[in-house]
Amino acid sequence: MKIKRLSSHILQSFGYLAAKIGCLKLFDCLAWMRNQAYTGFYRNSFAHWGNNSVLNYHAINLKGLSNISVGENTVLGAAIQLTTWEKHQGQTFHPQISIGNHCIIRDGAHITATNSITIGDNLITGTNVLITDNAHGEFTIEQLKFPPIVRPLHSKGPVVIGNNVWLGNNVCVMPGVTICDGVVIGANSVVTHDIPPYSMAAGMPASIIKQL
Repeated sequence: MKIKRLSSHILQSFGYLAAKIGCLKLFDCLAWMRNQAYTGFYRNSFAHWGNNSVLNYHAINLKGLSNISVGENTVLGAAIQLTTWEKHQGQTFHPQISIGNHCIIRDGAHITATNSITIGDNLITGTNVLITDNAHGEFTIEQLKFPPIVRPLHSKGPVVIGNNVWLGNNVCVMPGVTICDGVVIGANSVVTHDIPPYSMAAGMPASIIKQL
């Protein structure tokens, strides 16, 4: 503990001195280096990892990366969860997650599949977005008698997100949903039905409030 306290004091003193002389760019450079190294550690675990894409330090949960493909020039934020489930409570799945080019998926996102999630190019999300093609069980008396963690995973169908889509903070995209090209989803929305192209939708559940 003494070593930890001493290290903390030294590092904070270093930060204080850096602030005094205006060395914020130094910290940006160190963060960039850390993210590049972190990406290098995981990139070969993915089915495909595109050029110039970055996985920011550090993820909360990474599982089944061999079923996940990431395109070029895409940034995956910190505290992300990327999970695919091949087996659960005796069930067997063949999950796939595909993320396109030039996407920015910000901190705290959770993307999880037992079926298929396809994300097009140029997606931008706010923080804490959920994209899932499955749920812990169905809403039946028989299954609700058991803890959620042991209920069978159930998918209503694949999720498809088109090109040039913007998802606001805390958006939840639920199983079986297609979000077409050029869609904007307002913050805190829950998407339970398909959204046509060039639409703006918001609410719980999300409904179309404007369409071009």
